[in-house]
Amino acid sequence: MENPNKRKNKDGGFEANVMAILDSTGVREDRDLHDDRLSFLEAVRAGAFLSGTPSPPSWKMFDAIFQILRESNSLELTMASYQLLIDLDKHYPRVYLKSLDRSNSSSIGVDELVVVKEAWSPFILDSDSIHFEGGGTCKNSFHVDSLPIENLLLFQYLVSILEADFLPRHALYKESLDWALFRESLLNMLLGSRRLSFKTLVKECITIISKRCHQHTGISFRELKDATNLTGSAKMAHDCDVALSFSATQIERETCSSMQSFMSLIMELDMIRKEADLHGLTSRADGLRIPLLEIILDELTYNTDYISPFLEVFSEPRWKLEIVLQYFSKYSLKNSIRTRRAKESPDDATFAGILSYFSAAVSIKNIAKKTSLEVAQLLLAHAFQASLSLQHDQKHNASFAEKIGSTSQYEICNALISAFQNIRKIDEDSDITPFQKEALFTAASIVSQKS
Repeated sequence: MENPNKRKNKDGGFEANVMAILDSTGVREDRDLHDDRLSFLEAVRAGAFLSGTPSPPSWKMFDAIFQILRESNSLELTMASYQLLIDLDKHYPRVYLKSLDRSNSSSIGVDELVVVKEAWSPFILDSDSIHFEGGGTCKNSFHVDSLPIENLLLFQYLVSILEADFLPRHALYKESLDWALFRESLLNMLLGSRRLSFKTLVKECITIISKRCHQHTGISFRELKDATNLTGSAKMAHDCDVALSFSATQIERETCSSMQSFMSLIMELDMIRKEADLHGLTSRADGLRIPLLEIILDELTYNTDYISPFLEVFSEPRWKLEIVLQYFSKYSLKNSIRTRRAKESPDDATFAGILSYFSAAVSIKNIAKKTSLEVAQLLLAHAFQASLSLQHDQKHNASFAEKIGSTSQYEICNALISAFQNIRKIDEDSDITPFQKEALFTAASIVSQKS
């Protein structure tokens, strides 16, 4: 990727001409400022993608686009600046894998990680702080529990930057097992910053996922039917309200998806960090941080009302299953005495092992003392859903074998049905939600097909 700082020398006065569009001297009307910014975004897009010799924008131009995204009160400008930044990142990546020349017999066959250090980035990281181009701290820019659409899109964009930096490193790590790849990642440096309240951010994400992500307000059929009776300006205003409602709902859905991606990236980083610790590859300079999974478990334990909506929205099967298994292992099935050196570890829990605890009345009663049986049934249903997803996804074959246990799908389904029946014997008044009924119906169908 070409150094954006060389753009000015290469294209002469292009940067000056484009930046001049934003000059607000003598401009009094808000509409004129809006049109100027829109023209600026269009000019940048043309220069980056449509010109005879396209090249990335300069740092000043990137800063201006990012500032429009952060500060604009116009939905049109917010969407346009956000989409332009996303398109630029795809076309001019900051981090990517470069295939080595395999014609040389001495080549090992491992790709090379290319990090374009001169490329513009919204993050400016140093040893003890983090801030963004144009000012501001990560504390404010990662605040997502607010309604303005620009905040939601800003969060989505920042997560996309972290993901684009993380995934090439992860792909190379599978071949090299080099912890240094992640030590230098944006995500690792961000989470290690003193300016970021990591635990607060995670709690905020959990709250939003649990309270807002599963309840998107929409337009009812009756409202759409009533709209046919409107005419003139009233109809135009109503159509605008409907469009904005659908746009806001879609943006909220995509923000929730970004939150899942953000949390999944952190849990993946935590797992790699733990693996590096076991091999003695980390040092004191890497710092200490509470693993994300522990924070999630604590929040779901102290706010059990969050369990159902959170797991309903959090759809990544590998981590959903891990959350359920560790919840059972750490809070429902743990021994009364456990030392740090105990051989049993929550990480070693399997779905088959968890189901085995529901085969006897004594163990079910012990579970009921630590968590409600309603919660237990809910967790079992979500774990079963995640296990089915893992089994049918080839990229998760290793996770499936490791976390399900050496048990066939037929045996898992039988064990699930048996678990619910045994719970029912202990508590005849326990309710079964539609989701749990669906899980039982699916399990019964699989058993009948293989009988």
